[in-house]
Amino acid sequence: MQQKIIRTILIDDEEPARIILREYLSAFPDIEITAECSNGFDAVKTIGELDPDLIFLDIQMPKLNGFEVLELIEQQPAVIFATAYDQYALRAFEVHAADYLLKPFSAERLAEALDRVRERIKKHDKLPLQPIIAAARINAIPLERVLIKEGSKVHVIPVDRIDYIEAQDDYISIKTEGKSCLKQQRMAEMEKALDQTKFVRVHRSYILNIERIARIELYAKDSRMAILKDGTKLLISRSGYDKLKTML
Repeated sequence: MQQKIIRTILIDDEEPARIILREYLSAFPDIEITAECSNGFDAVKTIGELDPDLIFLDIQMPKLNGFEVLELIEQQPAVIFATAYDQYALRAFEVHAADYLLKPFSAERLAEALDRVRERIKKHDKLPLQPIIAAARINAIPLERVLIKEGSKVHVIPVDRIDYIEAQDDYISIKTEGKSCLKQQRMAEMEKALDQTKFVRVHRSYILNIERIARIELYAKDSRMAILKDGTKLLISRSGYDKLKTML
């Protein structure tokens, strides 16, 4: 029976690492390297275009790290993480049975990871990437940037440029410099990820960057209104005001 060809993309910002991996993989006739990417932006674009069966993914890369790449792609390829992460950070992979290679790794260790990937592909067993991404977000708190994909474009928004965030059903609307960007994420998850000394949930519908506040006015008996420096008005609940008072 002919072996299934596993279309593979190598993603690593260090060329020597890709050269070594390419050399090791040449010993496996069922692995076909269809592309190589040296940064996360190229990786997101290439994965979208080629829809590979497998990606080898470095974690620590400039522009976009490996977890951010996974957050932005719509496809679900098998993933082998190739990383120099410390042992503590690797626990998230082990808990979710993710395949990873701790740099520097041997050809034998690579062969073990490929065996597990072949089994996953054969059984159509998808790796649960969302819990791994969520664990990575927790380790990266406070959040420094927000990623939003619109078609083939990726917007990177530094959190210090965010004016406020508004809940919109299953999405959040991020308001920054007069623009709005929609992202599919829960409000509570975003609230936990942001710097608690700079952002506050002033209402069930709003998370506010306190540096954008011009003044606070009484709105009704138990509520107030935040007037932002650009004139935007946001309702503040009683509990939101209690939190805000401790920060101003």
